[in-house]
Amino acid sequence: MADRAALMEAALESFPEGIAVLNAGGEVSFWNQAAEAITGYAGAELVGRPLPAALEDLVHEASRRQEAHPHGGRGSLVHARHKLGHEVLEVSRVLELRDGLGGRMGSAAVFHPAESLDALPHGESQEDELVVASQEDMEERLRAAFEDFARGGSPFGVLWIAVDQARELRKTHGVVACEAMLNKVEHALKQGMRPAEELGRWGVEEYLVIAHEHTARMLSARGKALAGLARTADFRWWGDLVSITVSIGAAQAEAGRDETLAQLLERAREAMAASVDAGGNQVTPTPGSETCLPL
Repeated sequence: MADRAALMEAALESFPEGIAVLNAGGEVSFWNQAAEAITGYAGAELVGRPLPAALEDLVHEASRRQEAHPHGGRGSLVHARHKLGHEVLEVSRVLELRDGLGGRMGSAAVFHPAESLDALPHGESQEDELVVASQEDMEERLRAAFEDFARGGSPFGVLWIAVDQARELRKTHGVVACEAMLNKVEHALKQGMRPAEELGRWGVEEYLVIAHEHTARMLSARGKALAGLARTADFRWWGDLVSITVSIGAAQAEAGRDETLAQLLERAREAMAASVDAGGNQVTPTPGSETCLPL
């Protein structure tokens, strides 16, 4: 058993991402070398103690966002502060650790700097080849549109769209029924795409639209129009009619705002999660734009 534990610890030490393991009391019980390099904090000064306030979001805020949006499989974008004092943006995933009887033993956070190439927040792909391919294609288009905007080009914003009925339909009727419904939704959305807009699958139950509206208000109105199109998707499964609605988060890029593409997408994802929390069938702009727009 001791050999197995030593082998496991050696494997975690060599892991390229930062790993923090906290016990049930919130004290650090493991902190690997990558975590030291990323944060500047050595394991020797953290093990046996609670995380310092500068690093708390790696676990607590990331966990809160995962609970609010459980399909964020690639992690949540959170802020931490390096030991030297500068702020760092991290992508963190948190796992609850439980014993054989289901009792909570603690938690583990796996994190890496947001400059990593795959740091853009996505919906969950579950290794579906079509979803992964769509995400990769949309990433290229997103980066191109964002870079063009940063150089003074076309206005740019994103609409993160979740299909409200997808998760329940997947549970009750299976993957085939859910995919058939999503195909109907995608077809309906494509009918309303403007020439410069891009639509792509961004997760198992989610889509992303790259839009070029001039203001946050116009972007929200565009989201409302697309939500109306989604509701026109006539989907029946074995004679049962499923009324389709969507939850949308809208995030407009703003000139002069010091923001990365990953941060823009995270704003859209959080706004979409707020639409879900509000009961679905909503468009939620990011803070400072407007309030939820029931459809």
